[in-house]
Amino acid sequence: MNQESESTLENLTYLYRIYRLIVGLLSAGFVWIIWPYISNVVLILVFAFLFTTLLLKSVDGLERRINSRGLSVLIVTVGLLTGIGIFIGSFISKLSQQAIDFSNRIGQDTLTTEFNKLGQKFTALVPGGLAAGSGDFSSTLSSFVQMVVENLAGMAGALGGFLLNTAMILIFTIILLAEYHNFKKLLVSFFSNKYFEIGLTLVHNIEKSVSSYLRGQFLAAASVAVMSFAGLTILNLFGANLTLTVFIGIIAGLANLIPLVGPFVGMVPAILIAFMNNIGSDAAMAHQLFGVIPSPFYVLDIVVMFIIVQQIEGNLITPTLVGKSVGIHPMMVMISLIIGGTLMGPLGMLFAVPATGILKVIAQEMMFVRRNAHLL
Repeated sequence: MNQESESTLENLTYLYRIYRLIVGLLSAGFVWIIWPYISNVVLILVFAFLFTTLLLKSVDGLERRINSRGLSVLIVTVGLLTGIGIFIGSFISKLSQQAIDFSNRIGQDTLTTEFNKLGQKFTALVPGGLAAGSGDFSSTLSSFVQMVVENLAGMAGALGGFLLNTAMILIFTIILLAEYHNFKKLLVSFFSNKYFEIGLTLVHNIEKSVSSYLRGQFLAAASVAVMSFAGLTILNLFGANLTLTVFIGIIAGLANLIPLVGPFVGMVPAILIAFMNNIGSDAAMAHQLFGVIPSPFYVLDIVVMFIIVQQIEGNLITPTLVGKSVGIHPMMVMISLIIGGTLMGPLGMLFAVPATGILKVIAQEMMFVRRNAHLL
């Protein structure tokens, strides 16, 4: 009779595991089907949670001083937005002033002449057949500009969508900051009294993992900003005549938070400024990278510098800093980035490491519960 009871219990356990597997597969399938309809909302909430985690300590610290949660959230968010606005406004103002000086210094005839010189250099470097089919460089450039203008509507639509998502992220971030501790209490309340302390520890460790990840990311971004500034300064020593190097370095560092884009965002304003500062200079037009490869206006020098920064950041700094911050081996960081990028592209890479850290925390707590279930 005892053996029959044990056999029945084993069969029930086996059936229960099959039931859990079927429910899990059905849930995964359901999420897969509805994901295209909810992905944007989920991403907005995830970004809001990341920004909330980033600003939470500042809000909590200010609340302890002024004893007002709402006012603390308002001061921190307004202060952050003001700082971002001042930086962007200052950069655009200086870049606009530089563009005005450029337009006053360079006439249309000079610009056309320089473009034709570039075209001649380009056609001299490619095989004869390709050069013959390339046509007039200035007309090719005009066609490119026309294509850009024709696509401005699509670019404006994309910018509008980005601004809308940014506004929604800001709204959800403010709500989460204001009600964060209430949300946390509500989440922990779902755990039974038996597992209450474990649930509280789990939530705390997830918060710690995410905040550590963000700290590692910002350290990596700061290192990219410093390396970009140093690289541009070195190029200036060789006559690149680049300005706004501090702004470009900061932009490259902040853009590093976006996988695959990273330091390359700083490349665009750097090349634009190099072109504006050096056009009309025969020495800049005749410049050669490493004394061998033609690099008019130091364009290739800038590209190579940013590629070096990206390689150092991607293969050394981020795996080390971010891996240590979330307690994951650098090799696992690289693997999670590859898996995230394969599944969801750049956004998958952005969330791969914090998701891995959260899964690690959950797995550790589950192992703890299994090992000590008899004591609970």
